[in-house]
Amino acid sequence: MIHIHHGIQVSGGVARKTEDPVVIEDRFDLFLNDTLVTGIVASRDQLRELGAGYLVSEGIVRCVDKVTVDGNRILAWSDTGCDLRVKPRVTGSSGGTSFLVSLPRVESDISLTPAEVSAVTGEIETELWRKTGGVHCSVLFRDNRLIAKSSDVGRHNTVDKLVGYAVLNDIDLSRCVLGCTGRQPEGMVKKSAHAGIPVIVSRAATTDKGIATAEAANITLVGFSRADRFTVYTHPERIRGIGDGKP
Repeated sequence: MIHIHHGIQVSGGVARKTEDPVVIEDRFDLFLNDTLVTGIVASRDQLRELGAGYLVSEGIVRCVDKVTVDGNRILAWSDTGCDLRVKPRVTGSSGGTSFLVSLPRVESDISLTPAEVSAVTGEIETELWRKTGGVHCSVLFRDNRLIAKSSDVGRHNTVDKLVGYAVLNDIDLSRCVLGCTGRQPEGMVKKSAHAGIPVIVSRAATTDKGIATAEAANITLVGFSRADRFTVYTHPERIRGIGDGKP
């Protein structure tokens, strides 16, 4: 997933040759029931999870029966809730492709303490991120325990990989918390909504539409989560002990 590339590093006006690990990006075609759905630029790992997660988090299907990988083709099959008549559109600050499907409302009685939010934040990194600095990372928690991590050149893909992991392993996402390095605009929050994830914890910022989408989907959206500090934008009732935030 990485190449070593030569460069010239300049520090304090002094130049020297250097070798840096650089993350590799590939392109894959995703098929559902032998029909091409989309092309995805991604890192070459967790590809079965990527395919399954993309289909569920975009609201195209409710579950995936099987996924295989053939070279740069990700082949998925589903007999439930499939509707490839939904039309794609470009959405979000990164110009990603989303699908015109209705936004579900996430139902879950899950709750966290502030310390548990910070514990999620502390796990949002991977070895690939530490080596290259060129990927996004996401983590999935259930019952206050880390159950999966993902890395990718695209922040959307990291969410898809974790959703796919849960789908392929019959994990109830309504009991899970998603942690991300990436910003949370509308398109990112919609992925969690379609997957049924009730809590998003991000190290980064959100947008106005990200907040509006989380509010409408009944998702607790936490941003700027670093160490023991974070901001809750929507549905703070799932974070125990913070009340209404008034001193």
